[in-house]
Amino acid sequence: MRIAQIIDSLEIGGAEKMAVNYANAMVTAAAFSALITTRKEGPLKAQLHKEVAYFYMQRTSKIDVSAILRLRKFCKAHQINYVQAHSSSFFTAFLLKIVMPSIQIIWHDHNGLSEFISSQKTRVLQLCSFFFKGIVVVNYKLKTWAEKTLHCPSVLYLPNFTLLDTTVPLQTDLKGIAGKRIVCLANLRFQKNHHLLLEVAEKVKQSHPDWTFHLVGKDFEDDYSKAINATWRAKELTHTVFFYGTCQDIAAILQQSAVAIITSQSEGLPVAMLEYGLSKLPVVSTEVGEIPLIIKEGENGMLVPNYNHDIFYTKLVQLLDNPELRLTLGEGLYSTIDQKHSEKAIVAQFKNWVATL
Repeated sequence: MRIAQIIDSLEIGGAEKMAVNYANAMVTAAAFSALITTRKEGPLKAQLHKEVAYFYMQRTSKIDVSAILRLRKFCKAHQINYVQAHSSSFFTAFLLKIVMPSIQIIWHDHNGLSEFISSQKTRVLQLCSFFFKGIVVVNYKLKTWAEKTLHCPSVLYLPNFTLLDTTVPLQTDLKGIAGKRIVCLANLRFQKNHHLLLEVAEKVKQSHPDWTFHLVGKDFEDDYSKAINATWRAKELTHTVFFYGTCQDIAAILQQSAVAIITSQSEGLPVAMLEYGLSKLPVVSTEVGEIPLIIKEGENGMLVPNYNHDIFYTKLVQLLDNPELRLTLGEGLYSTIDQKHSEKAIVAQFKNWVATL
């Protein structure tokens, strides 16, 4: 197998991180590994192993003929026979298939809201799916959706895996008091439901004023971002909740944190949770996507019904007040991630499945 990952950008994000993870893993798991960025480079480029062949398409429009022809030239030069297209990059893979029929497409769906995308986008995806050799999804809900909606006979559920890059030096000094920091790794997208986080932070400010929240993730400066910022100021949380934007030194940031949270209203299997586990952080999370398959209440984390800020606050406070419980849950999550979501285990499943296509 000579395989290339395709991703639209290398900005910090879950799908983007997984594209890099697969590219790096395939260096030893496949005969050849490459990563193709279609539209925009970003900080994750620095995490690619030197053995990964890299190509930046510099696509300027949805149907950029010259960029597609450059991509075909790259694929032919390296005798690539599989492309693993992550999230929205499936359309680029489809266009490549038109000009290079021998290429096999695997679509990797990371989007926890695929079942809610517009009907127009669904029709485009349905058309393209006739040309997919296989589909990888990150939760069972997406598997059911893909099998019902798309035209590809082979759909595989495969959880994410990740590795913390501990070689990136400390660049981000978190504000607040050491030992009393709550971290949230999530880009400012509506699926991540920062409104719930702010509701909880307002309660924590009253009951545990020494504790602070530290939000790491890209700010897209859109309507959602503006609404979050307006609420943040209206609730007078400027000294309780801190925004850091995109950061590369994730391992160092997590080392400075005592508790981690996920407030999403929709998820697959968030890479952030895997990173929390590898850092042995105790987690409070909404009960969405595949998270309940990983977190077992009271054993390796705490689960909260979606949208319920009162219960979220109650469970978070249990952690804030109990250092021993934080240690127990953090160790428990680390053990779960290490045993079930290692690179070796997931990549082996992926390779075995591809061999059957």
